[in-house]
Amino acid sequence: MITKKAMFGLFKKKSEVEKLQDEYKSLLEKSHKISHSNRAAADKLMAEAEEIAKKIDALKK
Repeated sequence: MITKKAMFGLFKKKSEVEKLQDEYKSLLEKSHKISHSNRAAADKLMAEAEEIAKKIDALKK
């Protein structure tokens, strides 16, 4: 049975922090996968992820 909280949470829009956290996680996963074959590209993705982490910290303050 679906509770009221689950029903309303289904249509809840993500906050800016949640969106950035999803993007951060995605970049980390991509970086890890590509690091086995192309270290330079993986480092670039890690740098992008770090920039997003800084944005997340700034929004949380």
